[in-house]
Amino acid sequence: MVASGESEVGTPVIDDTERRRVQRRTLTVVVASQILGGAGLAAGITVGALLAKDMLGTDGLAGVPTALFTLGSALAAFLVGRITAGRGRRTGLALGFGAGGVGAIGVVVAAATDSVPLLLVSLFVYGAGTATNLQARYAGTDLAPAAGRGTAVSVAMVATTLGAVAGPNLVEPLGEWAVQLGLPALSGPFLLAAAAYLAAGTVLFALLRPDPYLLARRLESAEYTAVATDAAPPPGVGAYVGAAVMVLTQIAMVAIMTMTPVHMRAHGHGLGEIGLVIGVHVGAMYLPSLVTGVLVDKVGRLPMAAAAGVTLLLAGVTAAVAPADSLTLLIVALALLGLGWNFGLISGTALVVDATVPLNRPRTQGSIDVLIALAGAGGGALSGVVMSATDYATLALGGGVLALLLVPVLFRARR
Repeated sequence: MVASGESEVGTPVIDDTERRRVQRRTLTVVVASQILGGAGLAAGITVGALLAKDMLGTDGLAGVPTALFTLGSALAAFLVGRITAGRGRRTGLALGFGAGGVGAIGVVVAAATDSVPLLLVSLFVYGAGTATNLQARYAGTDLAPAAGRGTAVSVAMVATTLGAVAGPNLVEPLGEWAVQLGLPALSGPFLLAAAAYLAAGTVLFALLRPDPYLLARRLESAEYTAVATDAAPPPGVGAYVGAAVMVLTQIAMVAIMTMTPVHMRAHGHGLGEIGLVIGVHVGAMYLPSLVTGVLVDKVGRLPMAAAAGVTLLLAGVTAAVAPADSLTLLIVALALLGLGWNFGLISGTALVVDATVPLNRPRTQGSIDVLIALAGAGGGALSGVVMSATDYATLALGGGVLALLLVPVLFRARR
């Protein structure tokens, strides 16, 4: 039995005031890292497919970059989850962002030397940054009260907006800078990604003290003194529902997003217009988070997850009917696509956190993010094949219809 007021290792248990102070500090550090991480992830989704098309010489393989860095993010999600369980959020997130930065450097070198094998390997490693950027959202929930978990996730996510929106809209100047350095224009955004990911990892490693996960685990051990084993209990049913929500929204979003730059370039749109559309899309993925988080906490997890499916369907229909030369409708479609993903990710994340405890949370979160990453990889790889065999409209409509599978999942969960 542990003495009242102490944890299982003799560390004094903090009071509610101190817990709130640590939570505020944690969110501040996470916000800083997410701003940088957002700039890093923007490179892959904006010019990854275009770079692959130029280097591989075919539209059918344009989805390969998304598939590769998403597969890399799957492995990274698994490893970051395991490292976090043993060493805490600080170490796991710092290593993940560091790997993403190394991968981005490799992409630049591959583009400069026209090395396809190096490009493929580097994109895989670059995916670690994407996974870590998503995993960082959980750091904001470790010490958050149950009724405020959706809001805590949203604070972490909305910070990503600044970097993620700026990144795509810097495609042209970054491309010009790369050319001045003697590099291919499309490698420019990956120079930004390398610096951003490495900086995000440094911020987390230096400032995320005390570690929110390790502190939450100690607090739980002190509160539930009857639990005297390291064996983690299984997650609740809500974790599986949350995983289904995030997986389906990821497939639909990635499939349509990946091929939009290729579709636009094939119909005469320049890099500036492509960057604008993707910038709006990424902004819609993250900027509404503060409102979404409140709605998830107040309206409920399942209603907001259902709203994700409906919004993604509207996005797919809009993209399918939009004329290829209509920049306005493409912006609307990609904004709806980002918004639907936002609804799904925040509601799904809250469901997972609700259904877990600190002892089993990192491994469960890591495993679920592996599924999300694999779903995105499948969506990215198949998107190029589907578009080559049919057209962009069919791909977009198919992605929207796929999102409707959320409805029966949520109906069963509610029952």
